[in-house]
Amino acid sequence: MSLKIELKNLDSTIEILPIGEVDIYTSPELKNKVFGLIETKKNIIINGEKLEYIDSTGLGVLMSIYKKIQENNLKFEITNLKPNIYKLFDITGLNKVFNIRE
Repeated sequence: MSLKIELKNLDSTIEILPIGEVDIYTSPELKNKVFGLIETKKNIIINGEKLEYIDSTGLGVLMSIYKKIQENNLKFEITNLKPNIYKLFDITGLNKVFNIRE
């Protein structure tokens, strides 16, 4: 499977909807897209509603996005993760790093 990225521009926030898989092959696409959006100085929400799979490379990309957003004094939130994907955040302890909500 591949990755498609949809964007929703809200007032002070950009919502990113990754559709498919974030893995070693597709994670650079997500990173480049989000890093470009950080330049707009808007807060970032990643909506995991249609995220089917994420691997360790994808988690690493989310960490680099998180750090870049922190450097720019913006807010970062992850929403609507499926239970199997949330479990990965829980096992790795990243649920304590990221602001994750339903």
